[in-house]
Amino acid sequence: MIPPPLSLYVHYPWCVKKCPYCDFNSHVSSNKITDKQYCQALILELEKKLPDIWGRRLLSIFIGGGTPSLIQPESLDKLLVNIRALLPFSPNIEITLEANPGTVDATKFTEFKALGINRLSIGIQSFQDNLLNQIGRIHSGQEAKKAIEISKQAGFDNINLDFIFALPQQTLKLLIDDLKCAIEFQPNHLSFYQLTIEPNTLFASKPPPLPVDDDVYEFFQIGQQYLHDNKFLQYETSAYAKTGKQCQHNLNYWQFGDYLGIGAGAHSKITHCQQQQIIRHWNHKNPAEYINQQSHKQVDNHQRILTKSDLILEFMMNTLRLKEGFNYSYFEDRTGLLKTDILPALQIAKDNKWIETRNSTIKATQQGERFLNDLLLLFMTEK
Repeated sequence: MIPPPLSLYVHYPWCVKKCPYCDFNSHVSSNKITDKQYCQALILELEKKLPDIWGRRLLSIFIGGGTPSLIQPESLDKLLVNIRALLPFSPNIEITLEANPGTVDATKFTEFKALGINRLSIGIQSFQDNLLNQIGRIHSGQEAKKAIEISKQAGFDNINLDFIFALPQQTLKLLIDDLKCAIEFQPNHLSFYQLTIEPNTLFASKPPPLPVDDDVYEFFQIGQQYLHDNKFLQYETSAYAKTGKQCQHNLNYWQFGDYLGIGAGAHSKITHCQQQQIIRHWNHKNPAEYINQQSHKQVDNHQRILTKSDLILEFMMNTLRLKEGFNYSYFEDRTGLLKTDILPALQIAKDNKWIETRNSTIKATQQGERFLNDLLLLFMTEK
């Protein structure tokens, strides 16, 4: 087992408003907890978890949420200064901040750029006001366009734009209009997700009318082709990038790399080579309880060692989303298991035409991508 690249995820849990489709650990912002208090808790947690990652260099940092663009620059400055003091950075480290178009401010974003943020991920979702209203977004299409312009004026040249397809009342024409408008802004990365109804969301209790499955697949295929025709290379199920502009942080997830997550509800996956173990950690979701635990230096009991069946399923859930797939030696290096542990399931998948093997590389076929959940079921074993 070889230690893989290491990324840091920082969770900022507050939003202006909770979107009805969102199942992330996000909360409507309140004045009871300040950015200063929360960032201090993040620093305390990172200090506490240093022994697990001692001496390892950070490939990337991703500040997600929630809506991290709500954070005050002075609090973010203190946080980044402390992270730099505690962990060595790779020379070309990627530092991403997620942003909601309804919270983009020119002065603030200029300060974010000066602090070392070198990549933005802006949650556009659509430029169509009616569609944005359908999914409860706080911004308008015009505000989305203005947010991109402000980001560029602040000096950001590495920008991802998020879009959701299969929205209520969305047509194929509206989808292409959105993608066309996005491309006119010349981003170097686009995320193109299907709207799914997740448990414990408002949409789960009051589902909106959604396109039928055949229309959803048509949206995906035509959107995929449109992006390809405009020189965006698909490198993961929902991720498209210009050459050399793949998101290094998310790529590390999908390649079954390690990541340390700090913040309320954050998750971690850390490889311990000496013990030949991979351990998952997770934090309390409630921000106030999270801060209380960190300030009182309480022991973190939210962890478990991944079993053989866990490792196989989690590796496949990630790497089979990649267009380039994986090879056997990569599987063995990242999991500490043997290729014989997955050969029977791979053979069934191959018989079903869900995977293809070429030059020792295993990757999902187009049919396998469409039936990814069924493909993954083959790698579920009794624990």
